[in-house]
Amino acid sequence: MSEEINKEIKEIKESKESKENKEIKESKVNKEIKESKEIKKTKRYNDNSVYIGKRPTMNYVMAAMMILNRGTDCIIKARGRAISHAVDVAEILINKFYPTAKYKDIKITTEVLTNDEGRSSNVSSMEIQIAPN
Repeated sequence: MSEEINKEIKEIKESKESKENKEIKESKVNKEIKESKEIKKTKRYNDNSVYIGKRPTMNYVMAAMMILNRGTDCIIKARGRAISHAVDVAEILINKFYPTAKYKDIKITTEVLTNDEGRSSNVSSMEIQIAPN
């Protein structure tokens, strides 16, 4: 009788250990999946790009300068009314903060955007590529 009880206790302990091992493995797998999703989210955008919006000009100048300090080209991107803001950022960056930097390429395009109602509108966009030299 005591042998049977000992066997049952042993089996219960083993099943608990196997459950704990499974839980540990599952948590590791879930953690890896979350990390890979986070990596995919961060890789969605180009690391060398600065997207111009409504923030103060110097925020974008500093962001672009950090990219240039890595030794890589910086791409300043803007749409619509933000294009003049992007030009300001590029000029301040090159003339005041990073005089060795040079314009490498400037692309001007028109993008067709569709709103919620289904109407399409043309929006100008600009990309200014700056090389650190």
